[in-house]
Amino acid sequence: MSAPSGAGVARMASRFDIRRQTGFTTIAMICFFALYLPIVTLVVYAFNSGNSIAVWEGVSLRWFYQAWNNDQVVDAAIRSLQIALVAATVATIVATMAALATTRTKPYPGLGFKYAFINQPLMVPEIVTAVALLIFFSRIKIWTGYSGLGYLMAAHTAFCIPFAYLPIRARLESMDLSLETAAADLYATPWKAFRRVTFPLLWPGILAGLMLAFVISLDDVVITEFVKSGGQDTLPTYMLGQFRRFITPEINAISTVFLLISILIVTVFFFISRKKDHE
Repeated sequence: MSAPSGAGVARMASRFDIRRQTGFTTIAMICFFALYLPIVTLVVYAFNSGNSIAVWEGVSLRWFYQAWNNDQVVDAAIRSLQIALVAATVATIVATMAALATTRTKPYPGLGFKYAFINQPLMVPEIVTAVALLIFFSRIKIWTGYSGLGYLMAAHTAFCIPFAYLPIRARLESMDLSLETAAADLYATPWKAFRRVTFPLLWPGILAGLMLAFVISLDDVVITEFVKSGGQDTLPTYMLGQFRRFITPEINAISTVFLLISILIVTVFFFISRKKDHE
């Protein structure tokens, strides 16, 4: 039997469209429904005027005002933002250097091990990382007597590095390695080649890594719960503590604000990256 011609292969490929397969639309709708219905419900009940998170009693901004005037919520929110900003910034810088070292070079023995080492926090269960950090930082606390936010910032930074590394590495792998070589041929120093050639093209990847690391740090619970000292609740751990008490729609209001912040970050990144790609 003769092999199909190029035109025949093209026709066969054009006939296959996953969107037109039987049941695809139904399954997609069910998945979206299951994913977004709880989120929509949470947002709706954030505006509930009653004390119940399950019984609707009218529209009100009561719980947003209450959360805004709750000193514990404000302190936890500020602490979360401080930790997330520091962790995301440091993690992105480290991830950028690691990505440059593992991509802007020819493959060599041991490169696969470096990939695995950098991405290790993604492959190990988070609870294992949290326990390990708890033991490690406990010894340092005993030796130094220091019990400030530095431990949480260090723990979040270590955990966020692979999340920042992945989009930066992906961006670098899509860039031609000869760009820096051409800059060197034109007598550019390594720093000038990075500043004038690599960095402008890498900027969307760095921004994506920064925002991803920020969001990961902002909503982390497990590592924070194990590493934090007394009086160092972040907003997620504060909310977790509230679930052990009487739950009110205040939790819904806080979660809604979290959701809006996430949407804002994604929207800003989308427009910035699209602008960079068009330049």
